[in-house]
Amino acid sequence: MSVYKSSTGLDENIAAVLCYLFAFIGALAFVMLEKKSRFVLFHALQSIFLFVTLMIGHVLVGFIPLLGPLLASLLTLAGLVLWVILLIRAGQGKWLKLPWVGDLALHQARQL
Repeated sequence: MSVYKSSTGLDENIAAVLCYLFAFIGALAFVMLEKKSRFVLFHALQSIFLFVTLMIGHVLVGFIPLLGPLLASLLTLAGLVLWVILLIRAGQGKWLKLPWVGDLALHQARQL
C-alpha cells in the first residue's frame, strides 16, 4: 500500500492503476490533474503511449494480406497481457518501464 498521495488526494498506486484501467480517459485526466507525483505522471504517460502504439499497430497490420488478422489477434493478446501486468505492477507501487514507450514516458514525465 502506498503511503504517498498524488495531488488528486488518491494514493499514488491507486491513481496509477486508474491510468491503466481507464486507458485514455484516466491517463489524460491524470496528465492534466497531477502536479506533484512523478510516479502517477509516468504511468499516465506510459498508458497513453502504449495504447496509441497498439492502435497504430492494429491499423498497420490491417494492411497485411492473409497474415493481418493473425497478427492483429497476437497484438490484441499482447496488449491484454501488458495491460494486466501494468495494472498489477502499478497497484503494487512499482515502476515498470516498458521498452520505447516507457523511455518516452519517463522523459516526458521529467519535462512536466
